[in-house]
Amino acid sequence: MTTTGEGRHELRSPSKHRTNVVFAILAAVLLGVLGVAIATQVRSTVAGDSLDAARPADLLVVLDNLNRREAALRQEVANLQESLATLEAGGNTGAALDEARARLTSLSIQVGTAPATGPGVTMTLTDPAGGVGSEVILDLIQELRAAGAEAISIAGANGEPIRIGVNSWVSGRGGEVELDGTRIEQPYTVTAIGDPPTLAAALNIPGGVFDNVARNGGTSSVDQSQQVTISVLRQLNPRQYAQPGN
Repeated sequence: MTTTGEGRHELRSPSKHRTNVVFAILAAVLLGVLGVAIATQVRSTVAGDSLDAARPADLLVVLDNLNRREAALRQEVANLQESLATLEAGGNTGAALDEARARLTSLSIQVGTAPATGPGVTMTLTDPAGGVGSEVILDLIQELRAAGAEAISIAGANGEPIRIGVNSWVSGRGGEVELDGTRIEQPYTVTAIGDPPTLAAALNIPGGVFDNVARNGGTSSVDQSQQVTISVLRQLNPRQYAQPGN
C-alpha cells in the first residue's frame, strides 16, 4: 500500500511487491557478500607482514584455509547471481525468498547482527606493563579473520563483550585501548568461532600476535573448544549514501 501526496492509500500488486522485496533482499545480500570478500582480502594482505617468519607448516595451514574461504565466497557470489537471474526471468519467487532468507542469516553472523555458536577458541591477553597497544589488537583481529574466523568478540575487564564487524576500528596506546569508541582494559578476553587448530596456529606463528604480546611485556593463552558462543550483537548504522544497484 502506498500513500499519494493527497493522502490517498493505494494497493500495489501483491506479486509485484513480493518480487521487488525478494530482489531487494538478494541484492543486499550479494552486496554484503562482496563487501565481506573484499574486506577479508584486504585484511589478509595487511596481515601478511607478520607471516614472514612463519614455519612452512604453519603457512600451509593458513594458506589452505584462505583458499577454502576464497572458494566458498566465490561460490556464494555465483549462487546469488544465479538467484538474481532467476528472479529477473520471473522464476519461482517462493524458493528464491527461502534461499535469500537462509543466505541473509549466514551473512548476518558474519557482520555481527545475529548470535553465533560453534567450534572455536577463547583467548586471554594480559598487559600489566601497558605495552600492548591498538596495533597489537588490530593484528589479532586481522590474523583471526585471515585464518577463517566467522565471528569474533572482544571483552575488556571493565565491560561487556564487543562484537567485531567489518567496520570495527581500534585506537590508543597500551593501557588506553579503545575498540569501536569504547575503552577496554586488560586483561582482554577474545572469543572466535572457526576451525580451532587453524585459529590457534595463526596466533602462534613466530613473529605473530602472541610473540608481539610477549615482547611488550604481556602474556597470552588460548583454549580450543568444540562449542563456544558469541551472543553479543552489533548495531549497524543505516546507509546514508549507498543503495543496491540494478
